[in-house]
Amino acid sequence: MADQPHSTALPDNPLPDTAGILDPDGAVASRFPAKGEPLIHQVNWEGLKTLYMKEVRRFFKVQTQTIWAPAITTMLFLVIFSVALGRGDRQVLGVNFATFVAPGLIVMGMMQNAFANSSFSFLAGKVQGTIVDYLMPPLTEAELMVAMVGAAVTRAALVGLALTLAMLLWPGVDLSMAHPWAVVWFGIGGAAFLALLGLLSSIWAEKFDHNAAVTNFVIAPLSLLSGTFYVIDNLAPAFQAISRVNPFFYVISGFRFGFLGQSDIGDTNMAVLHSALGIGLLDAAMAMAVFLVLRSGWKLKG
Repeated sequence: MADQPHSTALPDNPLPDTAGILDPDGAVASRFPAKGEPLIHQVNWEGLKTLYMKEVRRFFKVQTQTIWAPAITTMLFLVIFSVALGRGDRQVLGVNFATFVAPGLIVMGMMQNAFANSSFSFLAGKVQGTIVDYLMPPLTEAELMVAMVGAAVTRAALVGLALTLAMLLWPGVDLSMAHPWAVVWFGIGGAAFLALLGLLSSIWAEKFDHNAAVTNFVIAPLSLLSGTFYVIDNLAPAFQAISRVNPFFYVISGFRFGFLGQSDIGDTNMAVLHSALGIGLLDAAMAMAVFLVLRSGWKLKG
């Protein structure tokens, strides 16, 4: 019996259509959601982590400039002021001058570097035309803000650790902690506040000169004139009142309280607790303001 020729006809049921599937009514339904319908319905943890790690690796690649150089520069303040003002047995808040000024310098360095980190990325993106790299990924405004602020706080913490190690080598400095919670709360809270302020500054700024102006005329004066090197009781009443509306004063004094167990915020520990609550509320208000600005697309989306 002769072999039957093989049929070359296509089967009645070819491979499934890659463009769609059948719904219960027999109609072709798209495998993809409608335009504008989000695929990620909760927090995009993977995207948040990716942006955070990108920002951390960015400053860590140049750690000599972003971590160690700020630590050495701030350390020079301790050397200069200890030699110029701290000779003899000069006591401030019951401790020698070097021990008094060291915590203030640590948290001042942390805050300044938190601002520097968060104020760079968006501004560099706008100047270089790469801002779309931050706006196009599937991240909400809150996720974008958390990643950027988290990276800035990480840099601040690393600078604080480098400063602590350096100051422990200075003769006469005692950095034993009386209230560790205050060190953590005011350190992270102050760094987060400056990170949020830096992010807002980078959104507003259109060139690096604008950002430098904020650093030189706002951040530096507020941090240096906030009780880092003195107690405000030594000031005239008018200047004491000005210092008490400066949020940097509460961060620095609260952070110092964590080491010394004393501060010039008030006569009782309850005053420090109120300041801690105030810093938390300030951070929350600042975060809400930055979130609303990001959602509006002001100076970010053409």
